[in-house]
Amino acid sequence: MTANSLPIFSTLDPQAMAKECEDILANARQQVALVVADKAQPSWPNLMAPLEEIDDAIGRFWAPMSHLHSVISGDAWRAAYSACLPLLTAYNSEMGQNRPLYDRVQVFADSAEFMTLSGPQQQAVRNMLRDFKLSGVALDGDNASRFAEIQQRLSELSTTFSNHVLDATDGWEKIIENVDDLAGVPDTVLDNLKEAAKAKGIDGYRLSLDIPTYLPLMQYADNRELRKEMYTAYVTRASSLGPQAEQWDNGPLMVEISQLRHEMAQLLGFEHYSDYSIASKMAESSQQVIDFLEELASASQAVAKQEFEELAVFAAQHGVTDLNAWDVPYYSEKLKEASFTLSQEALRPYFPAEKVISGLFKITGQLFDIEISAIEDVDLWHKDAQCYRISRSGEVLAHFYLDLYARANKRGGAWMANARGRRLLNDGSAQQPVAFLVCNFSPPTSERPSLLTHNEVTTLFHEFGHGLHHMLTKIDCLSVAGISGVAWDAVELPSQFLENWCWEKSVIPDISSHYQTGEALPTDMLEKLLAAKNFQSGMQMLRQIEFSLFDFKLHMQPDIRDEADIDTMINTVRDQVAVFLPPAFNRFQNSFSHIFAGGYAAGYYSYKWAEVLSADAFSLFEECGVMSKEIGQKFRTEILERGGAEDADVLFKNFRGRAPANDALLRHSGIAVAKGE
Repeated sequence: MTANSLPIFSTLDPQAMAKECEDILANARQQVALVVADKAQPSWPNLMAPLEEIDDAIGRFWAPMSHLHSVISGDAWRAAYSACLPLLTAYNSEMGQNRPLYDRVQVFADSAEFMTLSGPQQQAVRNMLRDFKLSGVALDGDNASRFAEIQQRLSELSTTFSNHVLDATDGWEKIIENVDDLAGVPDTVLDNLKEAAKAKGIDGYRLSLDIPTYLPLMQYADNRELRKEMYTAYVTRASSLGPQAEQWDNGPLMVEISQLRHEMAQLLGFEHYSDYSIASKMAESSQQVIDFLEELASASQAVAKQEFEELAVFAAQHGVTDLNAWDVPYYSEKLKEASFTLSQEALRPYFPAEKVISGLFKITGQLFDIEISAIEDVDLWHKDAQCYRISRSGEVLAHFYLDLYARANKRGGAWMANARGRRLLNDGSAQQPVAFLVCNFSPPTSERPSLLTHNEVTTLFHEFGHGLHHMLTKIDCLSVAGISGVAWDAVELPSQFLENWCWEKSVIPDISSHYQTGEALPTDMLEKLLAAKNFQSGMQMLRQIEFSLFDFKLHMQPDIRDEADIDTMINTVRDQVAVFLPPAFNRFQNSFSHIFAGGYAAGYYSYKWAEVLSADAFSLFEECGVMSKEIGQKFRTEILERGGAEDADVLFKNFRGRAPANDALLRHSGIAVAKGE
C-alpha cells in the first residue's frame, strides 16, 4: 500500500486490533527513543519529521478502527475499541510526560535553526511545547504518576459514558399497532416506522429514541400522552430515572469525570478545568467566555420571552393551558405552520438526499474551485457509504467518505472525522487528506429515496464545511494541517459558515427539486422558508447558551461531591437564562456526550463563539455577492488552506480585515432587528 492508498475496511479484523495496536505502539516507543538518543543538534529532519511519521502511523491505524466502532458498532468492535483505547491513552500520557523528548524540542525551539523554519513548522513546534506542558511534562514523582492515572481513568469513563448513551438510546422501543395512535405524523415518517418494525419481524410501527424518529414524533404526533412518554424516555436516558432507571446510569460517571478533571487542572497549576481548557483556545480567559455568553443571553432574552409568550397563547387557544416540555416542539411546529403555512415535513419531498448532495458539490465547487466525483470499486463498510475524490485542474487533492443514514449499531448525531492528514512525504510529494462525514438521516425506503428536512440539509452543509477545512489545506506539517492544531473555539467557523448557503434564494434551486416531479421548490414555499428562518431564534439562542454556560461553569467548580451538585448547577443556569423550565425529572446532562465523552469539555461555548466568526465572515459575501469566486478564493486561501498554521484570530483578520463583531450574528438571527437596533 502507498501513503495515499485508501483504507481496506473489509480486511480490518476486530479480533486482531488489540495486538496490532500493541505492536504499533511498541514500534512508536522504539522510534521515539531513537529520536531522543540522537546526539546531533536537533533539527526538523532528525526531530520533528520522525515524530510526525510516528504520529501518522498511529493515526492511520486508529482512524478507520474508531470510525468502524462508531458506524457499525457491535460487540466485537466495541470490545476492540475498549481494548485499544487504554493502550493509546497510556501511550499519549507517556509521550506527554517524556521529559527528555520535551527538553530536546525545547533546545530546538531555542536554536538559531528554529528561526529558519517555515511559519507552519514554527507553529507546530510551539504547539508541541504547549501541549507538553498541558500534558504534565513538568510534573515529577507522585504527581506525574497521578496525572497519568487520571488521564487513563478519564479515557475509560468517557468510553463508558458514550456506550451508556448508545445503549440507552437503542434499548428503548415502542410498537404501535393502530396507526390512529400516530395521527398527525407525516406519511414519510410513518413509512420509516413501518420499515423499522418490518426489519425486526414485527407488524405495525416501531418507535425508537434515535433523532430521525424522536424529533418528528415530538413535532407532529397529536397523541399528547405518547409525546410525554417519548419525552420522558429521551430526557432520562442513562440516568437513575425514567423507564430505564439505573440500567445505564451515567450519574456517578459525571461526578467522577468532573472531580478528575478538576484534580488534573490543579496538578498543572490551573485554578480549574475551564482555565486549563482555555489555555489552548482562541478565547483569552474564562471570564471572557462567561462575559461573551452572558452578553449574547442579554441580547436575546427579551426576544425569547416574547417568542415563548406567543407560543403559550397559541397553545392556550388550542386548549392547552398547562404547556409542558413535550408540548413545546408540537405547538411550536403548529405555530410555525400557522404563521408561515409551512412545515419541515412539507419541505421533505423537495430535498431528496441525492439532489442536495449534487447541489452541495456544485456550490462548493464554484466557490472554492474544486471538482468532486464519486469513486466506484472502493472498499466500504456498509452499502449506504460512498467515497468521493476532490480535484482541481486534474490534480487530486483529497478523498472523503459519506455515510448519511441512521441504522442500528450506529452512533447518533452527525460528525466529521479525520481519516488521514496532509503531510510532506520523504519523496517530496504530499500525503492527501481523507475525511469521514457521517450523519443520521432517514434512510430511503422501498417506495422512495431519502428525503431531508431543511434542518438536515443545513446539517449536511455543516459537516461538509468541516470536511473542506480538513481536505483543502495546503499545509505540509501534519500537526497544523487541516483541522489539526486549529483552536477548538474556531474549528466550527468553516462548518457554520457553509450553512449560510442553505438560506440563499439564488442557491436553493441547486439543492432542491421534488423527488417525483423534479419541479423546483415553489416560490411561495421558498418565501415561507426564508421568512421562517428566524422562527424562535431567541429561544434557540438561549438554549445553546444554557448548554454552554452549564458546561463552562460546571468545569469551574472546585468541589463536585455528588450528582445533586451537577443538577443544581444546570438548574442555576436555567434560572439565569431560560424562558421555560423543563420538568424536574429532566436529566439532559446524563446524555450530554459532547462534554462528558467528546472533545467539548469547557468548550461547548465554541459553537456560539464560532457562529459569531462565521456570520461575520459570511457578511463579506453578502457585501460582494454570495457566489463571489473572488471572496470564495479569499476564504479558501486565508482560512481553509491555512488550517492551524497560524492563530485563528490572525487568520480571521487576514480574511475579514478586522476583528470579529457580534452584529452579524444578531442580525442573521433576527434578534438585533427585533430589538430595534
